[in-house]
Amino acid sequence: MNEKIVIYQILTRLYGNRNTTRKENGTIEENGCGKMNDLTPAVLKRIRGLGMTHVWFTGIIRHATQTDYSAFGIPRQHPAVVKGRAGSPYAITDYFDVDPDLAVNVEQRMEEFQQLVNRAHKAGLKVVIDFVPNHVARQYKSICRPQNVKQDLGEGDDPQQGFSTKNNFYYCPGQQFSPSFDLYHGEKEPYVEMPAKATGNDCFNNAPGQNDWYETVKLNYGVDYYAGVTPSSFRLSSGNPIPDTWNKMLEILLFWASKGVDAFRCDMAEMVPAAFWAWATGQVRLQYEHICFIGEVYNPAEYRHYIASGFDYLYDKVGMYDTLRDVIRGVRSTHDISFAWQQTDDIRKHMLYFLENHDEQRVASDFFAADGLKALPALVTMTLLEQNPIMIYAGQEYGERGMDKEGFSGNDGRTTIFDYWSIDTLVRASARKLTQKEKLMFSYYKLLLYIATHSEAVRAGQMFDLMYVNEHLHRQYAFMRKKDNETLLVVANFEHQPSEVDLYLPAHAFDYMKLNEGKVDAQDLLTGEHLQLELKADNPVHFSIGADTALVLAF
Repeated sequence: MNEKIVIYQILTRLYGNRNTTRKENGTIEENGCGKMNDLTPAVLKRIRGLGMTHVWFTGIIRHATQTDYSAFGIPRQHPAVVKGRAGSPYAITDYFDVDPDLAVNVEQRMEEFQQLVNRAHKAGLKVVIDFVPNHVARQYKSICRPQNVKQDLGEGDDPQQGFSTKNNFYYCPGQQFSPSFDLYHGEKEPYVEMPAKATGNDCFNNAPGQNDWYETVKLNYGVDYYAGVTPSSFRLSSGNPIPDTWNKMLEILLFWASKGVDAFRCDMAEMVPAAFWAWATGQVRLQYEHICFIGEVYNPAEYRHYIASGFDYLYDKVGMYDTLRDVIRGVRSTHDISFAWQQTDDIRKHMLYFLENHDEQRVASDFFAADGLKALPALVTMTLLEQNPIMIYAGQEYGERGMDKEGFSGNDGRTTIFDYWSIDTLVRASARKLTQKEKLMFSYYKLLLYIATHSEAVRAGQMFDLMYVNEHLHRQYAFMRKKDNETLLVVANFEHQPSEVDLYLPAHAFDYMKLNEGKVDAQDLLTGEHLQLELKADNPVHFSIGADTALVLAF
């Protein structure tokens, strides 16, 4: 049976936190922190019941933080190179360790993670964690690496060489790390790095700016940037040894695969050469053939290279996400949705659709749509359009606004990844104090995800886009799905008011989908309402559709 994959992203540090102090720049003692143990069997069962098949626990691996865990033998990080009190989950300090913030018992943090994996599996959920291959925290030091991992990252480097295939980092020989802004926050001892290492966002000088990923160090996969080579142009020469970083990153992947992880969401995958991914995914699957790789790739010109290199799924950010965002906001026509899926039609099963994640602004924020309900037609479209996976960010199902000024993360419409905080809608949902509007949102999500995961037409059926014969529609989007005797006609209304729609069904649709003309009894799966439709080639069917909603007609 084909499965419609639905990934639920949880920022683990925030998800279970019920502390509502929410002090700007607050410490962990002041604002609290979610724990892995907050994800109880009952919580995971509810997540599975919402229609999720996978859960992405964001921020599991130990990363830089201003919270001092030196009493547990964990090296303290200098605040100068940590973003926010809690720190970014993408500035890894030990690839073989679990973030102590997430543990009830810090000394048992890996055991608590293993128990979380087991609970998720018992709830019927597959587990996704981050693999951050492009960069590490500036003060990376592994204290938990297994005995078979002989050398730490950078331990055998020659820092007098800006680039060497034997080095794990890139260097600025003879130059001290000197960021172009004040980092020190009143710390008595300055942060010293000599020679400076290149910064994670391909900043190859010793003075990154405030908007650079200054808290991270770029990893060296054998790509000589100083000679003008790029990840897309890099090729491993025949007969040359595998670069040292490749072997070390493979050890990390195998370590977490051995812990029962089902999938890796690979951060900024396109900043690492496709040649590495082809080698590494193949090596991992020799031992763990089930492992799934999800890539964060933003350049559509590179999509096919990374799929060919072993990725199961890629973010469709520049295509489908950007298009749906603009359609929701009324600055693009719904016909652009057709253009978006057509650009990846040959790889459509590999594209991961989403409306929110930790990098993007919340739909309900003032920076996007200011109301989560306005995204429902886009949600229906991205969920039912193809067989490919979709992703939901925790709180999205309630219309979380993300309009907090948390600390390092200012009031930008995003849920912070840098600060200790709690998410308003998740706190109130746990206390059963949602508003009627939020309850409506949740019920809509739950019903739609049920349709997506139970309908054979969605999971395995053909799709027919109806927009090419409905050029008069610019605020509605229509398509059909069919598998055997199940047919769905979907009409999404992006207009913020009720609309009257005349939808033409071309003769080609009847041939392609093997449909008969005539009267049919259709049921709207979102409302349960029955409609009598007369389907006739090249003739319109009239619909009345509510504001910011959709018809999902089954017949």
